[in-house]
Amino acid sequence: MKFTRLFILFIALSTLISCSKNENIPTDIEVQTFVWKGLNAYYLWQGEIPDLSDRRFSADQQLYSYLQGFSNPENLFESLLFERGVTDKFSWIVDDYIALENSFEGTTETSGMEFGLRTFENDPTKVYGYVRYVVPGTDAENKGITRGMIFTQVNGTALTLANYRSLLFSSSTSYTIQLADFNSGNPTENGTEIALDKSQFTENSVHTSAIFDEGTNKIGYLMYNAFTPQFDDELNAVFANFKSELVTDLVIDLRYNGGGSVRTATYLASMITGQFNGDVFSKQRWNSKVEEASDPSNFINNFTDQINNGIVNQPINSLNLENIYFITTGSSASASELVINGLVPHINVKQVGTKTLGKYVGSITLYDSPNFNKTDVNPNHNWAMQPIVLEIVNKDGNNDKDGIEPTVEFPEDYGNLGVLGDRNEPLLDRTITLITTGARGVFTPQNTYFGEEISNSKLHTPTSNNMYVELK
Repeated sequence: MKFTRLFILFIALSTLISCSKNENIPTDIEVQTFVWKGLNAYYLWQGEIPDLSDRRFSADQQLYSYLQGFSNPENLFESLLFERGVTDKFSWIVDDYIALENSFEGTTETSGMEFGLRTFENDPTKVYGYVRYVVPGTDAENKGITRGMIFTQVNGTALTLANYRSLLFSSSTSYTIQLADFNSGNPTENGTEIALDKSQFTENSVHTSAIFDEGTNKIGYLMYNAFTPQFDDELNAVFANFKSELVTDLVIDLRYNGGGSVRTATYLASMITGQFNGDVFSKQRWNSKVEEASDPSNFINNFTDQINNGIVNQPINSLNLENIYFITTGSSASASELVINGLVPHINVKQVGTKTLGKYVGSITLYDSPNFNKTDVNPNHNWAMQPIVLEIVNKDGNNDKDGIEPTVEFPEDYGNLGVLGDRNEPLLDRTITLITTGARGVFTPQNTYFGEEISNSKLHTPTSNNMYVELK
């Protein structure tokens, strides 16, 4: 999404209160002032919030008096959101935009153990963790953590609904997990402890890829864990390999992919296809102020044959496929759903796993600067916002707000997760069966002990389940 300086200037000037650096903003509310102005200009539901109306304040001092009623920027931000937790579930504000930017690039403080958290089958107040995957090159890999491991204690304390946040997501850079045996969803400790250390690490979102020969089908497989522009060239290189190996079918594993860049999502869709270059992939809906101030073409994302993300500039390796298969779970969200939904009007899309999250809104990063971008940022603080500013639909104007139902329902079995990228991993095996036989089948649970999924490690990073466009 590209914005001209004229468009940004129009939005800035369309607010009642100007964004001039020279205005005399009281120092105790300069962050609050930034919050109000940014939401007034860009928030998707600006027209639904009376306190964000352009007519709410007739003079600067009225606005400042209002803002001084909020003790901190976060309280103000939350008060201005539309139906928080119901309609707007995904806007957020941070006091350290550097950490936010690092997270967009895949850099977080982590041990490298990515995990889900579920309740016990026989006691919903008790919680256990299961390892989804391990990031290569991290402390978790060095310590022998592997996919499928179960843990029930942290630092000697049993995990519960009341304490899992403080035990697993505190500022501490080290912790010890106690492993357990699955025991039909009611894990029992086995006496093994592993100490883990967190450090700043950049995860390559291209986790693993493989090619399988299945009779007349040559099936490419890619596990892709985030739409991270920094790794667009690695993503393109995987497709170059698929292309050179003449794959006939493709499985993209998005089961743990919570989203990321809309631009990268468009690149991925263009790699899968290629025959629709220049055609509409998706469309964005912004608030009326933004839409009235810009050329409608600014809100269209088109298939492309070129990566140009400010990091690399290279031709896209396209497969020109007519069929595509995705693996999804409830952790597949935003940009993951965008790729699936955006391809539906163009090619045959099939999906194995469970229903996706249902998140079709996106955000931009707003900084405290005259144009809300990172030029001439206020040096007095590091606050930034990531408010929801757009809803995204496919070429036909559709999305699935409640999540996309799979073609073949096939949940993960937490007692037998398998090895990611291995031919016999249960969800991949089921997808290959769909490709080679066309059989959808009926899911018959081998076990009834699924409990409830309550959280996962990625949800506690600054960019969890995020879909964003770049503000320029």
